[in-house]
Amino acid sequence: MKKGLIALSPLAVFVVLYLVTSIIAHDFYKVPITVAFLAASVYAVIITGGLPLQKRIDKFSQGAGTGQMMLMLWIFVLAGAFANSAKMMGAIDATVNLTLTLLPSNMLLPGLFFAACFVSLSIGTSVGTIVALTPIAAGIAQQTDASIPLMTAIVVGGSFFGDNLSFISDTTIMATSTQGCRLSDKFRVNSFIVTPAALIILIVYLFMGWGMHSPQHVAEVQYIKVIPYLIVLVTAIFGMNVMAVLTIGILLTGIIGIADGSFDIFGWFSAMGTGIIGMGELIIITMMAGGLLEIIKFNGGIDFIIKMMTRHIHGKRGAELSIGALVSLVNICTANNTVAILTVGSIAKKIGDKYGVDNRKCASILDTYSCMMQGVIPYGAQLLMAAGLAKVNPIGIMPYLYYPMAIGIAATLSILFRYPRRYS
Repeated sequence: MKKGLIALSPLAVFVVLYLVTSIIAHDFYKVPITVAFLAASVYAVIITGGLPLQKRIDKFSQGAGTGQMMLMLWIFVLAGAFANSAKMMGAIDATVNLTLTLLPSNMLLPGLFFAACFVSLSIGTSVGTIVALTPIAAGIAQQTDASIPLMTAIVVGGSFFGDNLSFISDTTIMATSTQGCRLSDKFRVNSFIVTPAALIILIVYLFMGWGMHSPQHVAEVQYIKVIPYLIVLVTAIFGMNVMAVLTIGILLTGIIGIADGSFDIFGWFSAMGTGIIGMGELIIITMMAGGLLEIIKFNGGIDFIIKMMTRHIHGKRGAELSIGALVSLVNICTANNTVAILTVGSIAKKIGDKYGVDNRKCASILDTYSCMMQGVIPYGAQLLMAAGLAKVNPIGIMPYLYYPMAIGIAATLSILFRYPRRYS
């Protein structure tokens, strides 16, 4: 018990130093998130017993430099280069003006949420959706005097619709493979649970956006400058690798920007460089979070959570609730919903089999709770990416994350009230 709590204590250090002090100070910029992660990381290395200091540092570095982590950092670098070069050549302004021209002002919020849901369902990745749509959302917010954190949160929320449901989503594939069920069956169960939540949130955004007003005079749309974003969206929807998508987008911003005189080749290089530097804090946070969570795992923090959550299960409802809580807690400790499902998948299968939980419902619970938790933790890749692109604090986005919260509530209600009945 004591060892498990000590293993998890670096998370408590981070929460107290960053969240609690920021709340007390009424300012989430008082304590830089990098400093909070640095303090928690140093503490995690100090409390790791049984190894020389160099070995502890090596263990931390292994977590910070995994293949998956490096892939994410590459995406951050490319996203920063694309976002800023697109901004400098006018692609964001042109796309925002096109959106304001096509959509009535009272439909901007639900329209943005629907677009995020559609894109994420098509490409199966929340990160790709956030990369494509966040700059547009931030631009719309600036043009309409809307809240940038709210508009960013709409994209983040919609991005998890597809992350949770898409047939090509990593979480869907992992959840179905660990529970031994078909993708189509899991999709059917999942749809019953989360589609009502998505419709409710869509209606909420419709009411919230009813009083919004677009600028009186929207600038003429320069359609050629919209091309980079259109190509990024189309290639992403057709399933191209997100790094290839961003590379194509960067090349198009350079070609179009140089051709129309927005910048010369050196100006293009400068725009890319500034965008990459702008992602510096995000990259540092991601690496420190990876190392911190690796130390927690090494010290037995995740094993402790699994042991505690499976001790007192009674009946089918208790089994389903424990599976949801288990994947949520492990997600907090890994900051990766796919890894969380992989970590607890086999245990969830054993619990489900023992208490008669339908494996399709079990897969849906794993996926939905992990997406809910991934959608609200401020140090997850999705919120960090969105915050970096929108130039806001990830904590500022959290109060507006209605959809991730809604699917967590929907999943809990589906357990308590035994629906969909056929799979419960």
